[in-house]
Amino acid sequence: MGTGNQTWVREFVLLGLSSDWDTQVSLFVLLLITYMVTVLGNFLIVLLIRLDGRLHTPMYFFLINLSLVDVSYATSIVPQMLAHLLVAHKAIPFVSCAAQLFFSLGLGGIEFVLLAVMAYDRYVAVCDPLRYSVIMHGGLCTRLAITSWVSGSMNSLMQTVITFQLPMCTNKYIDHISCELLAVVRLACVDTSSNEIAIMVSSIVLLMAPFCLVLLSYIQIISTILKIQSTEGRKKAFHTCASHLTVVVLCYGMAIFTYIQPRSSPSVLQEKLISLFYAVLTPMLNPMIYSVRNKEVKGAWQKLLGQLTGITSKLAT
Repeated sequence: MGTGNQTWVREFVLLGLSSDWDTQVSLFVLLLITYMVTVLGNFLIVLLIRLDGRLHTPMYFFLINLSLVDVSYATSIVPQMLAHLLVAHKAIPFVSCAAQLFFSLGLGGIEFVLLAVMAYDRYVAVCDPLRYSVIMHGGLCTRLAITSWVSGSMNSLMQTVITFQLPMCTNKYIDHISCELLAVVRLACVDTSSNEIAIMVSSIVLLMAPFCLVLLSYIQIISTILKIQSTEGRKKAFHTCASHLTVVVLCYGMAIFTYIQPRSSPSVLQEKLISLFYAVLTPMLNPMIYSVRNKEVKGAWQKLLGQLTGITSKLAT
């Protein structure tokens, strides 16, 4: 079909996970509860770090950024999913679809870079503890956080512009839960080889490069931990990194599985489930992982709850 005969769609239709009404109602309730827990959990983590002076360190500064990214990422996808679960015609305007792709892709990229930055922070904390406060000073932490936000946003802007310049002809049915990059590219009625190359390159730059930095950081960390003589010292060093390492495995694992090989990607159902897990469960689990596996955060929770209990007791008397 020539360019002159191509038509541009004004809206897309998301096919979602299921067309069965009972299934959609069940999914709505489950997603609504999960989303509320996600927002509350990440808000409480940010509030706790702001209130407890012992947590005013580089690690928790980056954790605040991670929580903001998680809430924003979930918000870019989940409310739209909830609205679509209650209607038969799951339409999304062209501009809204582009905005959703920009924000979800950008926030995902920010998270990958931010996790690499947090790995560097853990590397300095374990491998060079005496100079930790000198190296990870406030200015550097701020610059690293800004770099994470800018790099993810710029990559997303580039991918969004390139993707939505493709002629979609009359193809408007997106077989996905959201306006996801690969799902939108598949709608194009022209050759998308250049787009797939662009996706591959950006995946290598924004996904594999940070992943390699994380890998190198943890190789050095593990090497340093193994040199520690005391068992207690090794345990303490390991617990310093355990929460971050768990989050890294969750986030990078799913993203690499989805984006690194567009041509030999998993089935559409697998893509939907991975996207759902990444949009809903990962943002909910991150604050839980940092709360359960981190002694400093648990101590801060106990202190805050103790203070609240004391205030409640005074008010009751």
